[in-house]
Amino acid sequence: MAKTLAIVGRPNVGKSTLFNRLAGRKLALIHDLPGVTRDRREAEGALGDLRFGLIDTAGFEEGREGSLSARTRAQTEAALATADLVLLLVDARAGLMPDDRDFARALRRLEKPVVLVANKAERGAPPLDEFFALGLGAPIAISAEHGEGMAELYAALAPALSGAATREEKQAEKPLQLAIIGRPNVGKSTLVNRLLGAERMLTGPEAGITRDAIAVPWQWHGRAVSVIDTAGLRRRAKVAETVEQLAVADAFSAIRFAELCVLVTDATQLLEKQDLTIAREVAEEGRALVLAVNKWDLVADKRAKRTEMKEKLETHLPQLSGLEAVLLSAKTGAGVDALMPAVLRAYDAWNRRIATPLLNRWLAEAQDRNPPPLVSGRRLRLRYIAQANIRPPTFALFASKPGDLPESYRRYLVNLLRQNFDLPGVPIRMMLRKGKNPYDAKGG
Repeated sequence: MAKTLAIVGRPNVGKSTLFNRLAGRKLALIHDLPGVTRDRREAEGALGDLRFGLIDTAGFEEGREGSLSARTRAQTEAALATADLVLLLVDARAGLMPDDRDFARALRRLEKPVVLVANKAERGAPPLDEFFALGLGAPIAISAEHGEGMAELYAALAPALSGAATREEKQAEKPLQLAIIGRPNVGKSTLVNRLLGAERMLTGPEAGITRDAIAVPWQWHGRAVSVIDTAGLRRRAKVAETVEQLAVADAFSAIRFAELCVLVTDATQLLEKQDLTIAREVAEEGRALVLAVNKWDLVADKRAKRTEMKEKLETHLPQLSGLEAVLLSAKTGAGVDALMPAVLRAYDAWNRRIATPLLNRWLAEAQDRNPPPLVSGRRLRLRYIAQANIRPPTFALFASKPGDLPESYRRYLVNLLRQNFDLPGVPIRMMLRKGKNPYDAKGG
Protein backbone atom coordinates (compact mmCIF):
# COMPACT_ATOMS: atom_id res chain seq x y z
CA MET A 1 0.00 0.00 0.00
CA ALA A 2 1.39 3.42 -1.00
CA LYS A 3 2.40 5.73 1.80
CA THR A 4 1.16 9.31 2.11
CA LEU A 5 3.10 12.58 2.06
CA ALA A 6 1.53 15.78 3.43
CA ILE A 7 2.94 19.17 2.37
CA VAL A 8 2.54 21.84 5.04
CA GLY A 9 3.81 25.35 5.62
CA ARG A 10 2.69 28.92 6.02
CA PRO A 11 0.83 30.64 3.15
CA ASN A 12 2.59 31.49 -0.11
CA VAL A 13 5.73 29.38 0.34
CA GLY A 14 4.94 27.32 -2.77
CA LYS A 15 3.10 24.29 -1.37
CA SER A 16 0.69 24.06 -4.30
CA THR A 17 3.49 24.56 -6.83
CA LEU A 18 5.37 21.62 -5.32
CA PHE A 19 2.13 19.62 -5.11
CA ASN A 20 1.56 20.11 -8.86
CA ARG A 21 5.15 19.16 -9.68
CA LEU A 22 4.99 15.94 -7.66
CA ALA A 23 1.54 15.15 -9.04
CA GLY A 24 2.86 15.65 -12.57
CA ARG A 25 0.04 17.96 -13.60
CA LYS A 26 -1.61 21.22 -12.62
CA LEU A 27 -4.22 20.29 -10.04
CA ALA A 28 -3.88 22.92 -7.32
CA LEU A 29 -4.63 26.57 -8.02
CA ILE A 30 -1.51 28.77 -7.79
CA HIS A 31 -1.55 32.51 -7.15
CA ASP A 32 0.66 35.09 -5.42
CA LEU A 33 -2.24 35.92 -3.10
CA PRO A 34 -1.74 34.07 0.23
CA GLY A 35 -4.38 31.62 1.40
CA VAL A 36 -5.68 30.42 -1.99
CA THR A 37 -5.69 26.80 -0.78
CA ARG A 38 -8.28 26.10 1.92
CA ASP A 39 -9.35 22.47 1.56
CA ARG A 40 -6.82 19.68 1.58
CA ARG A 41 -6.27 18.43 -1.94
CA GLU A 42 -5.19 14.83 -2.60
CA ALA A 43 -3.58 13.16 -5.60
CA GLU A 44 -1.19 10.38 -6.58
CA GLY A 45 2.37 11.65 -6.49
CA ALA A 46 5.64 10.41 -7.98
CA LEU A 47 9.30 11.30 -7.76
CA GLY A 48 11.67 9.04 -9.65
CA ASP A 49 10.63 5.48 -8.79
CA LEU A 50 8.78 6.57 -5.63
CA ARG A 51 4.97 6.38 -5.69
CA PHE A 52 2.93 7.90 -2.88
CA GLY A 53 -0.29 9.58 -1.88
CA LEU A 54 0.05 13.36 -1.87
CA ILE A 55 -1.85 15.93 0.23
CA ASP A 56 -1.74 19.71 -0.24
CA THR A 57 -2.78 21.67 2.87
CA ALA A 58 -3.78 25.19 3.76
CA GLY A 59 -2.03 26.05 7.01
CA PHE A 60 -2.48 26.50 10.75
CA GLU A 61 -4.56 29.66 10.89
CA GLU A 62 -6.02 30.52 14.26
CA GLY A 63 -9.73 31.36 14.54
CA ARG A 64 -12.80 31.05 16.71
CA GLU A 65 -14.62 27.73 16.70
CA GLY A 66 -16.73 27.28 13.58
CA SER A 67 -14.97 30.06 11.65
CA LEU A 68 -13.41 29.53 8.22
CA SER A 69 -9.93 29.73 9.73
CA ALA A 70 -10.76 27.08 12.33
CA ARG A 71 -12.27 24.77 9.71
CA THR A 72 -9.21 25.27 7.48
CA ARG A 73 -6.93 24.35 10.37
CA ALA A 74 -9.01 21.22 11.03
CA GLN A 75 -8.46 20.14 7.41
CA THR A 76 -4.69 20.49 7.87
CA GLU A 77 -4.74 18.55 11.14
CA ALA A 78 -6.74 15.76 9.47
CA ALA A 79 -4.13 15.58 6.70
CA LEU A 80 -1.32 15.29 9.27
CA ALA A 81 -3.17 12.54 11.12
CA THR A 82 -3.29 10.34 8.00
CA ALA A 83 0.17 11.15 6.61
CA ASP A 84 3.13 8.78 6.93
CA LEU A 85 5.62 11.58 6.22
CA VAL A 86 5.34 15.36 6.55
CA LEU A 87 7.18 17.83 4.34
CA LEU A 88 7.53 21.28 5.95
CA LEU A 89 8.03 23.88 3.24
CA VAL A 90 9.72 27.21 4.04
CA ASP A 91 10.63 30.18 1.85
CA ALA A 92 14.39 30.55 1.26
CA ARG A 93 14.00 34.11 -0.01
CA ALA A 94 11.84 35.36 2.86
CA GLY A 95 13.95 33.66 5.53
CA LEU A 96 12.83 32.23 8.86
CA MET A 97 9.43 33.51 10.00
CA PRO A 98 7.54 33.12 13.31
CA ASP A 99 4.93 30.94 11.58
CA ASP A 100 7.70 28.57 10.49
CA ARG A 101 8.66 28.15 14.14
CA ASP A 102 5.02 27.46 15.05
CA PHE A 103 4.77 24.77 12.40
CA ALA A 104 8.04 23.17 13.48
CA ARG A 105 6.95 23.11 17.11
CA ALA A 106 3.63 21.46 16.20
CA LEU A 107 5.26 18.91 13.89
CA ARG A 108 7.85 17.84 16.45
CA ARG A 109 4.98 16.76 18.71
CA LEU A 110 3.54 14.48 16.01
CA GLU A 111 6.28 11.84 16.32
CA LYS A 112 6.24 11.36 12.55
CA PRO A 113 9.13 11.77 10.09
CA VAL A 114 9.46 15.39 8.99
CA VAL A 115 11.55 16.63 6.06
CA LEU A 116 12.43 20.35 6.03
CA VAL A 117 12.48 21.81 2.50
CA ALA A 118 13.49 25.37 1.56
CA ASN A 119 11.65 26.42 -1.60
CA LYS A 120 12.56 29.32 -3.92
CA ALA A 121 16.26 28.51 -3.40
CA GLU A 122 17.34 29.41 -6.92
CA ARG A 123 20.76 30.85 -7.61
CA GLY A 124 21.21 34.05 -5.63
CA ALA A 125 18.95 33.01 -2.75
CA PRO A 126 20.36 33.77 0.74
CA PRO A 127 22.04 31.01 2.82
CA LEU A 128 19.76 28.59 4.67
CA ASP A 129 21.67 28.58 7.98
CA GLU A 130 18.91 30.22 10.04
CA PHE A 131 16.51 27.33 9.34
CA PHE A 132 18.62 25.01 11.52
CA ALA A 133 16.97 26.78 14.47
CA LEU A 134 13.77 24.84 13.68
CA GLY A 135 15.43 21.69 15.04
CA LEU A 136 14.44 19.61 11.99
CA GLY A 137 17.86 19.04 10.53
CA ALA A 138 19.40 20.40 7.35
CA PRO A 139 16.95 22.08 4.95
CA ILE A 140 16.83 20.69 1.41
CA ALA A 141 17.16 23.48 -1.14
CA ILE A 142 14.73 23.27 -4.06
CA SER A 143 12.86 25.36 -6.59
CA ALA A 144 9.42 23.84 -7.07
CA GLU A 145 8.75 26.21 -9.96
CA HIS A 146 11.88 25.29 -11.91
CA GLY A 147 12.30 21.69 -10.76
CA GLU A 148 15.68 22.24 -9.11
CA GLY A 149 16.82 20.10 -6.17
CA MET A 150 14.54 17.16 -6.97
CA ALA A 151 17.39 14.64 -6.70
CA GLU A 152 18.17 15.83 -3.17
CA LEU A 153 14.46 15.73 -2.29
CA TYR A 154 14.26 12.16 -3.61
CA ALA A 155 17.17 11.11 -1.38
CA ALA A 156 15.40 12.57 1.67
CA LEU A 157 11.99 11.03 0.91
CA ALA A 158 13.13 7.57 -0.22
CA PRO A 159 13.87 6.06 3.22
CA ALA A 160 10.31 6.77 4.44
CA LEU A 161 8.36 6.26 1.20
CA SER A 162 10.11 3.40 -0.60
CA GLY A 163 8.20 0.59 1.07
CA ALA A 164 9.23 -2.08 3.52
CA ALA A 165 12.95 -2.16 2.71
CA THR A 166 15.14 -0.58 5.37
CA ARG A 167 17.48 2.28 4.62
CA GLU A 168 20.46 -0.06 4.96
CA GLU A 169 18.90 -2.51 2.49
CA LYS A 170 18.30 0.30 0.02
CA GLN A 171 21.91 1.42 0.32
CA ALA A 172 23.06 -2.16 -0.24
CA GLU A 173 21.01 -2.37 -3.46
CA LYS A 174 22.51 0.86 -4.81
CA PRO A 175 26.08 0.50 -6.12
CA LEU A 176 28.72 2.14 -3.96
CA GLN A 177 30.29 4.92 -6.04
CA LEU A 178 34.04 4.43 -5.55
CA ALA A 179 36.48 6.81 -7.29
CA ILE A 180 40.17 5.88 -7.63
CA ILE A 181 42.11 9.15 -7.69
CA GLY A 182 45.68 10.42 -7.46
CA ARG A 183 48.64 11.93 -9.30
CA PRO A 184 49.67 10.60 -12.73
CA ASN A 185 51.56 7.29 -12.85
CA VAL A 186 51.01 6.20 -9.25
CA GLY A 187 49.27 2.99 -10.33
CA LYS A 188 45.56 3.87 -10.28
CA SER A 189 44.60 1.83 -13.34
CA THR A 190 46.82 -1.07 -12.23
CA LEU A 191 44.98 -1.07 -8.90
CA VAL A 192 41.59 -1.02 -10.65
CA ASN A 193 42.60 -3.98 -12.79
CA ARG A 194 43.81 -5.85 -9.69
CA LEU A 195 40.49 -5.23 -7.92
CA LEU A 196 38.45 -6.32 -10.95
CA GLY A 197 40.65 -9.35 -11.61
CA ALA A 198 40.97 -8.42 -15.29
CA GLU A 199 42.96 -6.13 -17.57
CA ARG A 200 40.01 -3.75 -17.86
CA MET A 201 42.04 -0.51 -17.91
CA LEU A 202 44.89 0.37 -20.23
CA THR A 203 48.13 0.66 -18.23
CA GLY A 204 51.77 1.41 -18.92
CA PRO A 205 54.80 3.40 -17.73
CA GLU A 206 53.68 6.53 -19.58
CA ALA A 207 51.91 9.16 -17.46
CA GLY A 208 48.48 10.34 -18.57
CA ILE A 209 47.20 7.19 -20.33
CA THR A 210 43.80 7.46 -18.63
CA ARG A 211 41.81 10.47 -19.78
CA ASP A 212 38.13 9.77 -19.18
CA ALA A 213 36.66 8.94 -15.78
CA ILE A 214 35.58 5.38 -16.53
CA ALA A 215 33.00 3.66 -14.30
CA VAL A 216 33.03 -0.14 -14.22
CA PRO A 217 30.35 -2.20 -12.40
CA TRP A 218 31.78 -4.74 -9.96
CA GLN A 219 30.63 -7.12 -7.23
CA TRP A 220 32.66 -7.44 -4.04
CA HIS A 221 31.36 -10.22 -1.78
CA GLY A 222 27.86 -9.63 -3.13
CA ARG A 223 28.07 -5.84 -2.69
CA ALA A 224 27.48 -3.80 -5.86
CA VAL A 225 30.28 -1.30 -6.49
CA SER A 226 30.84 1.15 -9.33
CA VAL A 227 34.64 1.56 -9.60
CA ILE A 228 35.62 4.82 -11.30
CA ASP A 229 39.15 5.10 -12.71
CA THR A 230 40.21 8.72 -13.21
CA ALA A 231 42.90 10.71 -14.95
CA GLY A 232 45.99 11.70 -12.98
CA LEU A 233 45.63 15.06 -11.24
CA ARG A 234 48.65 17.30 -11.70
CA ARG A 235 49.09 20.78 -10.27
CA ARG A 236 46.80 23.17 -12.16
CA ALA A 237 49.77 25.28 -13.29
CA LYS A 238 51.15 22.27 -15.19
CA VAL A 239 47.87 21.43 -16.95
CA ALA A 240 48.26 23.10 -20.35
CA GLU A 241 46.73 20.95 -23.09
CA THR A 242 43.00 21.17 -23.71
CA VAL A 243 42.58 17.39 -23.63
CA GLU A 244 44.30 17.17 -20.24
CA GLN A 245 42.20 20.06 -18.95
CA LEU A 246 39.07 18.14 -19.90
CA ALA A 247 40.43 14.94 -18.31
CA VAL A 248 41.22 16.76 -15.05
CA ALA A 249 37.76 18.38 -15.03
CA ASP A 250 36.26 14.91 -15.51
CA ALA A 251 38.30 13.57 -12.58
CA PHE A 252 37.13 16.37 -10.28
CA SER A 253 33.57 15.70 -11.39
CA ALA A 254 34.05 12.05 -10.42
CA ILE A 255 35.14 13.17 -6.94
CA ARG A 256 32.01 15.30 -6.56
CA PHE A 257 29.70 12.47 -7.56
CA ALA A 258 31.54 9.69 -5.72
CA GLU A 259 30.57 8.52 -2.26
CA LEU A 260 34.06 7.39 -1.34
CA CYS A 261 37.48 8.10 -2.85
CA VAL A 262 40.62 5.98 -2.73
CA LEU A 263 43.62 8.26 -3.01
CA VAL A 264 46.48 6.27 -4.52
CA THR A 265 49.94 7.54 -3.61
CA ASP A 266 53.40 6.25 -4.52
CA ALA A 267 55.21 4.86 -1.46
CA THR A 268 58.57 5.85 -2.96
CA GLN A 269 57.39 9.49 -3.25
CA LEU A 270 55.06 9.49 -0.30
CA LEU A 271 52.40 12.16 0.19
CA GLU A 272 53.86 14.86 -2.00
CA LYS A 273 52.28 18.31 -2.10
CA GLN A 274 49.87 17.33 -4.89
CA ASP A 275 48.69 14.25 -2.93
CA LEU A 276 47.83 16.49 0.02
CA THR A 277 46.08 18.98 -2.27
CA ILE A 278 43.90 16.19 -3.70
CA ALA A 279 43.07 14.92 -0.21
CA ARG A 280 42.00 18.41 0.86
CA GLU A 281 39.81 18.66 -2.26
CA VAL A 282 38.06 15.41 -1.25
CA ALA A 283 37.53 16.76 2.29
CA GLU A 284 36.14 20.03 0.92
CA GLU A 285 33.64 18.06 -1.16
CA GLY A 286 32.66 16.15 1.99
CA ARG A 287 33.52 12.72 0.61
CA ALA A 288 34.86 9.75 2.55
CA LEU A 289 38.51 8.89 1.86
CA VAL A 290 40.91 5.95 2.16
CA LEU A 291 44.62 6.22 1.41
CA ALA A 292 46.14 3.45 -0.76
CA VAL A 293 49.93 3.51 -0.43
CA ASN A 294 50.98 1.72 -3.63
CA LYS A 295 54.39 0.24 -4.54
CA TRP A 296 54.94 -0.70 -0.90
CA ASP A 297 57.01 -3.65 -2.11
CA LEU A 298 59.67 -1.16 -3.33
CA VAL A 299 60.18 0.40 0.12
CA ALA A 300 63.36 -0.75 1.84
CA ASP A 301 62.95 0.73 5.34
CA LYS A 302 59.24 0.15 5.93
CA ARG A 303 59.32 1.20 9.59
CA ALA A 304 60.81 4.60 8.77
CA LYS A 305 58.30 5.06 5.94
CA ARG A 306 55.38 4.37 8.30
CA THR A 307 56.70 6.99 10.72
CA GLU A 308 57.11 9.50 7.88
CA MET A 309 53.55 8.86 6.68
CA LYS A 310 52.07 9.27 10.16
CA GLU A 311 53.86 12.58 10.71
CA LYS A 312 52.79 13.98 7.33
CA LEU A 313 49.14 13.02 7.88
CA GLU A 314 49.06 14.56 11.36
CA THR A 315 50.78 17.75 10.20
CA HIS A 316 49.14 18.37 6.82
CA LEU A 317 45.71 16.69 7.03
CA PRO A 318 44.34 17.34 10.54
CA GLN A 319 40.85 17.71 9.03
CA LEU A 320 41.01 13.98 8.17
CA SER A 321 42.49 12.79 11.46
CA GLY A 322 42.51 9.00 11.71
CA LEU A 323 42.57 8.54 7.92
CA GLU A 324 43.12 4.83 7.24
CA ALA A 325 46.11 3.95 5.06
CA VAL A 326 46.32 0.59 3.28
CA LEU A 327 49.85 -0.50 2.36
CA LEU A 328 49.78 -2.49 -0.88
CA SER A 329 51.29 -3.35 -4.21
CA ALA A 330 48.86 -3.19 -7.12
CA LYS A 331 51.45 -4.91 -9.32
CA THR A 332 51.94 -8.01 -7.12
CA GLY A 333 48.58 -7.95 -5.33
CA ALA A 334 50.13 -7.83 -1.85
CA GLY A 335 47.87 -6.02 0.62
CA VAL A 336 45.09 -5.34 -1.93
CA ASP A 337 42.65 -7.61 -0.07
CA ALA A 338 42.70 -5.12 2.84
CA LEU A 339 41.48 -2.23 0.69
CA MET A 340 37.74 -2.94 0.40
CA PRO A 341 37.25 -3.67 4.13
CA ALA A 342 38.89 -0.27 4.80
CA VAL A 343 36.61 1.33 2.21
CA LEU A 344 33.49 -0.04 3.89
CA ARG A 345 34.66 1.06 7.34
CA ALA A 346 35.13 4.60 6.02
CA TYR A 347 31.75 4.43 4.26
CA ASP A 348 30.02 3.37 7.48
CA ALA A 349 31.63 6.25 9.41
CA TRP A 350 30.58 8.67 6.64
CA ASN A 351 26.96 7.50 7.05
CA ARG A 352 26.99 7.36 10.87
CA ARG A 353 24.11 9.05 12.71
CA ILE A 354 24.39 9.80 16.41
CA ALA A 355 21.35 10.12 18.67
CA THR A 356 20.70 13.65 19.96
CA PRO A 357 20.60 12.66 23.68
CA LEU A 358 24.03 11.01 23.33
CA LEU A 359 25.42 14.10 21.66
CA ASN A 360 24.19 16.44 24.37
CA ARG A 361 25.54 14.27 27.18
CA TRP A 362 28.83 14.26 25.29
CA LEU A 363 28.71 18.10 24.95
CA ALA A 364 28.20 18.52 28.71
CA GLU A 365 31.15 16.23 29.45
CA ALA A 366 33.32 18.01 26.86
CA GLN A 367 32.63 21.37 28.54
CA ASP A 368 33.32 19.94 32.00
CA ARG A 369 36.65 18.60 30.80
CA ASN A 370 37.66 21.77 28.97
CA PRO A 371 35.30 24.77 29.54
CA PRO A 372 34.77 27.28 26.72
CA PRO A 373 36.79 30.50 27.07
CA LEU A 374 35.71 33.71 28.78
CA VAL A 375 34.53 36.58 26.55
CA SER A 376 34.31 40.03 28.16
CA GLY A 377 34.49 38.34 31.53
CA ARG A 378 31.62 35.93 30.84
CA ARG A 379 31.81 32.24 29.99
CA LEU A 380 30.54 31.28 26.53
CA ARG A 381 27.57 28.94 26.77
CA LEU A 382 27.31 25.97 24.44
CA ARG A 383 23.63 25.16 24.78
CA TYR A 384 22.80 22.32 22.47
CA ILE A 385 24.10 20.11 19.65
CA ALA A 386 22.26 18.03 17.06
CA GLN A 387 23.37 16.08 14.01
CA ALA A 388 21.96 17.92 11.04
CA ASN A 389 23.04 15.49 8.35
CA ILE A 390 25.18 12.52 7.33
CA ARG A 391 27.41 11.97 4.29
CA PRO A 392 29.49 13.65 5.77
CA PRO A 393 28.55 13.84 9.48
CA THR A 394 27.32 17.40 10.00
CA PHE A 395 26.49 18.96 13.36
CA ALA A 396 24.71 22.16 14.39
CA LEU A 397 26.06 23.63 17.65
CA PHE A 398 23.91 26.28 19.33
CA ALA A 399 25.84 28.80 21.43
CA SER A 400 25.22 32.08 23.23
CA LYS A 401 27.81 33.92 21.10
CA PRO A 402 28.89 31.62 18.26
CA GLY A 403 30.99 34.33 16.62
CA ASP A 404 33.23 34.50 19.70
CA LEU A 405 33.98 30.77 19.90
CA PRO A 406 37.69 30.34 19.01
CA GLU A 407 38.59 28.08 16.12
CA SER A 408 40.84 26.13 18.48
CA TYR A 409 37.85 25.19 20.66
CA ARG A 410 35.81 24.16 17.62
CA ARG A 411 38.71 21.89 16.57
CA TYR A 412 38.80 20.48 20.09
CA LEU A 413 35.13 19.53 19.83
CA VAL A 414 35.54 18.03 16.34
CA ASN A 415 38.52 15.92 17.42
CA LEU A 416 36.65 14.74 20.50
CA LEU A 417 33.67 13.79 18.32
CA ARG A 418 36.00 11.65 16.20
CA GLN A 419 37.42 9.87 19.23
CA ASN A 420 34.19 9.32 21.15
CA PHE A 421 31.92 8.33 18.25
CA ASP A 422 34.37 6.42 16.02
CA LEU A 423 34.55 8.83 13.08
CA PRO A 424 38.14 8.43 11.84
CA GLY A 425 39.27 9.89 8.55
CA VAL A 426 35.96 11.43 7.43
CA PRO A 427 35.36 15.17 7.09
CA ILE A 428 33.23 16.50 9.96
CA ARG A 429 31.30 19.71 9.56
CA MET A 430 30.31 21.73 12.62
CA MET A 431 28.11 24.77 12.09
CA LEU A 432 27.82 27.32 14.88
CA ARG A 433 24.38 28.78 15.46
CA LYS A 434 23.06 31.38 17.83
CA GLY A 435 19.99 30.46 19.79
CA LYS A 436 18.37 28.38 22.45
CA ASN A 437 17.75 24.65 22.38
CA PRO A 438 15.54 24.28 19.25
CA TYR A 439 13.68 21.38 20.86
CA ASP A 440 12.70 23.51 23.85
CA ALA A 441 9.03 24.45 23.44
CA LYS A 442 9.69 27.79 25.14
CA GLY A 443 12.63 28.55 22.88
CA GLY A 444 10.80 28.08 19.57
